[in-house]
Amino acid sequence: MSKQIGIDLGTANVLVYLRGRGVVINEPSVVAISAKDSKVKAVGLEARDMLGREPRETIEVVRPMREGVIADYVVTQKMLEYFISKAAGRFSFVRPEVMICVPAGVTGVERRAVRDAALNAGARRAYLISEPLAAAIGAKIPVADPSGNMVIDIGGGTTEVAVISLNGIVVARSLRVGGNRFDEAISHYVRRKYNLRIGERTAEEVKIAIGTAMPLEDDLTMEVRGRDEVAGLPRTIQISANEVSDAITEPLESIIGAVRAVLEETPPELSSDIIDKGMILTGGGAMLRNLPELLTEVTGVPCYVADDPISCVAIGTGLALEHMDILRDSLEES
Repeated sequence: MSKQIGIDLGTANVLVYLRGRGVVINEPSVVAISAKDSKVKAVGLEARDMLGREPRETIEVVRPMREGVIADYVVTQKMLEYFISKAAGRFSFVRPEVMICVPAGVTGVERRAVRDAALNAGARRAYLISEPLAAAIGAKIPVADPSGNMVIDIGGGTTEVAVISLNGIVVARSLRVGGNRFDEAISHYVRRKYNLRIGERTAEEVKIAIGTAMPLEDDLTMEVRGRDEVAGLPRTIQISANEVSDAITEPLESIIGAVRAVLEETPPELSSDIIDKGMILTGGGAMLRNLPELLTEVTGVPCYVADDPISCVAIGTGLALEHMDILRDSLEES
């Protein structure tokens, strides 16, 4: 029998679920390519370590996924080849069946690009599942019931907000705002306020260490190192959690707007279910401090973080392969 692999092909990270073993790979969606002959030099963690440190004349480090969709088809295919081979085993003679999640709002062309990339990367058959449905399955939400379930999946490049019932999406909003937009907002804030240029990895470290969706009573601080815009020399500053909260206000407001829009469009019968059960947060962005409290405050609907929110989409993608007979109507196949 061929192996069954579920892939969360994210803007920031790629998670791979292998049937019978669970999530076996969680690595950054970064690829290092030789500038001379375009051969892949490193993928994932090894490539991420080169980001911002590479000699530009010999190595180019790229993120082939942008805002949840393929930005560089050739590099994405090479990245998928690496991860499929790593998960299935180099000496696997039967090509695997692969399920990949895609944002709910992608176009037909973008969906076809993902499916073709998977097939060309070594998949025997490729299936697509909408990201919010995969997130709900991975969060152990009973999606088959005739009852409303609301999931908010905040990934690196996109935020997916959806109401799910009877194995399908009733109402959805796909927003090209995610964790990467938080990082950019922090980087711009530091540059504007302190005349200090910091890299994307440093901005991400600030977000993880002291990031908060609402101001804290007991403020947190951390040291940030970068290059002074005026003097051009290295410099260290102290930044607080409440400053980070100010910095990420704009992307947070976009996410809140999408949540409100979905709640407004939800049929009344399902709305009552959501008020009883609450909203479930998944994805790496769900781990931002005080985000559930902020969403509860602005919507009046309870909000909870799923268990292991980072892995929910990958787990749901893999479980969807195991229950193809039930979910077939909600999947795309080739």
